[in-house]
Amino acid sequence: MGCLFCGVVQGEKPADILYQDDLVTAFRDIRPRAPVHFLVVPNEHIPSAADLGPRHAEVLARLFVVARQLAEREGIADSGYRLVFNVGRDAGQSVDHLHLHVLGGRPLAWPPG
Repeated sequence: MGCLFCGVVQGEKPADILYQDDLVTAFRDIRPRAPVHFLVVPNEHIPSAADLGPRHAEVLARLFVVARQLAEREGIADSGYRLVFNVGRDAGQSVDHLHLHVLGGRPLAWPPG
C-alpha cells in the first residue's frame, strides 16, 4: 500500500513512538503545531473517519483513552489539549490513514490559524 503510518506502525518507518499496543500506536508529529503534538493512529489501516463503522468501536475508544493517558504523561491534561480528526483533503488530511492529533502546551486559538 505504501502508507506512511502503516510503515510507522510496523516499525519500517522512523518515528518517535510514545505508545503502542495491539490496537493503536502513538508518535510525535514531525511538523508540530504546538509544543506538544502527537498522533494516535489505529494499527489497522483505516483511510479516514469517514470509513468508520460499528466494527471500529473498540479501536475508536482506544484512540481517545490513549490520547488522554499520553496528555497526562506529557503534562498537558490539566491545562487542556485539543483533539482533531481531519477528514479529507479540504480539511487538511494529508495522510490517508485515520489519525487523531493531540495538541497542547500553550493556549490554542479558535478557530485554528
